[in-house]
Amino acid sequence: MPTDLSAQTLLIEGTDAVAFAQAQFTSDVQSLAVGRWQFGAWLDAQGRVLALFHLARLADDSLLLLLRGGDASSMATSLQRFVFRSKLKLSVFEPRALATGAAMETYAVHREGDAYVFGCGDHSVIVGAAVADDAWRVLQVRAGWPWLPDDALGALLPPAISLERLQAVAFDKGCYPGQEIVARLHYRGGHKRHMHCVVLSQFVSGGTVLHRNGDKNIQLLDVSRDDATFQALAVIDDGLMQSLDDASRIDTDEGIRLHVVQSWSA
Repeated sequence: MPTDLSAQTLLIEGTDAVAFAQAQFTSDVQSLAVGRWQFGAWLDAQGRVLALFHLARLADDSLLLLLRGGDASSMATSLQRFVFRSKLKLSVFEPRALATGAAMETYAVHREGDAYVFGCGDHSVIVGAAVADDAWRVLQVRAGWPWLPDDALGALLPPAISLERLQAVAFDKGCYPGQEIVARLHYRGGHKRHMHCVVLSQFVSGGTVLHRNGDKNIQLLDVSRDDATFQALAVIDDGLMQSLDDASRIDTDEGIRLHVVQSWSA
């Protein structure tokens, strides 16, 4: 989960901005209209998620990425290696305050002064707010919108964080890094780790790995507090879930109990 209330953002602009993003990211960027956003991811050659983000089309030749974990400067440096002769510019903004706004249509985005507002249905997220807050966090945990801690970057395959359900993966567009792995998992299945929304018996930091019978079965992603409860998104091995008499309750070696309230497939 984010350790503060600031947004990491990256701007891609120029004549070739959309074509470049289409060739690098998992989503169908070319289908994205101005004033809309979509979930997207950047994968390594093995199909592991290096970055997860909201991708907003601000203009015909301008894309804004709001990262859900990770560092925008590091991502821009890595992406720069693939620019070659493309006519585009990568710009990293200073971290900006994140806050919760009023209900707004999911996937809509617009600018308000120096801030950007991303519609999320029953709320919106303001990037560049005057005062930060984290009320959005528990709403997004419940919706299954993961925020990736640093140690999860480059470690998880798309089905583990439900990218297909988030419409962050296109199967009918051209190649991009990790595309063959994504297609194989989609058409043949076989991935054995999936995401769940859980209530924790006590607070545990996002990114913590929990054990069951000595095995590293559970990777916590973001953790949020709602009144007296701690809700979190967790990637859990399917084998563990199938082995339990009551799959809604998991007792870990660390003495922390997880109550599973919702589960998602790829």
